[in-house]
Amino acid sequence: MIQSIAVFIGKKMIRLFLLLASVSIITFALVAMSPIDPVQSYIGADVMRVGAEQREAIAAYWGLDRPFAERFLKWGAALLQGDMGTSMIYREAVTKVIAERFIHSALLMAFAWMLSGVLGFAAGVVSALKRDTWFDRMITGFCYTLASTPAFWIGLLLMMIFAVWLGWLPVGLGVPAGMPAGSVTAGDYIRHMILPGITLSVVGIAPIALHTRQKLIDVMDSDYILFARARGERGAGLFFRHSLRNIALPAITLQFASFGELFGGAVLAEQVFSYPGLGQATVESGLRGDVPLLMGLVLCSTLFVFTGNALADYFYRMVDPRLRLGKEMRR
Repeated sequence: MIQSIAVFIGKKMIRLFLLLASVSIITFALVAMSPIDPVQSYIGADVMRVGAEQREAIAAYWGLDRPFAERFLKWGAALLQGDMGTSMIYREAVTKVIAERFIHSALLMAFAWMLSGVLGFAAGVVSALKRDTWFDRMITGFCYTLASTPAFWIGLLLMMIFAVWLGWLPVGLGVPAGMPAGSVTAGDYIRHMILPGITLSVVGIAPIALHTRQKLIDVMDSDYILFARARGERGAGLFFRHSLRNIALPAITLQFASFGELFGGAVLAEQVFSYPGLGQATVESGLRGDVPLLMGLVLCSTLFVFTGNALADYFYRMVDPRLRLGKEMRR
């Protein structure tokens, strides 16, 4: 058991290293070919006061006057030593900027991830058990609507209803505006996280619900369920004993594999609600040509998505013993 886990982790680490290297090269090349001028973005509104010599000095200070290969190798060497560089926007270390915003994004994505998983799985199960009824049609129609609706539009709709019309929740930001940091309570954080969290959870509810529904329908129509019913099994016992594990496999895979969509949805949700997380920092670094910060965020997002896929692969093997037995038989 320990040996198989070690082999699994070793293979994943090799793939992770190759993935990070490939993503780094591609991202650095795309940023270098971008029409955005990092020096211009760095200067900002003082463009009329900055001369050509000062622009050259700024470019030299940030290493923007060097060839692509030299800049990439210098950045890669610093990264191997644990240094991601300094953000051109915030004038702080990239690791510090990411660490400050990671907590907000992690709480937001964790809330949305759990909400989408629970609601999606429950909706899929209920829809399958009530197959071909008005309740089933209502759930599937709602899921298809969610799947075809942009997350940012839902965010604007929720903001208009619950923040503007009803006034139940704040319009945006991560904490109340103008309140000292020491006066912010856990309730304030939660109230500001509800709307962006619900908006972000929409990304995962529909796929999980629709896949769970179809999988449970296939299971309930199988021969071994027919045999179990012939033996007198009914209701919850039949579901938990013969169906739950089979429908849990695709749900687990979709839930952990949705990390990529979750991070992408966080970018839109944080922009709509001005939520101070990694998504908002990603947009700012991309639009303003902050190469060190953008590279750090890309690597973090790649690691985040890879971790989700790796966990999905691992838990899939834990839930389904046939995968482990198949590998042992091949050995």
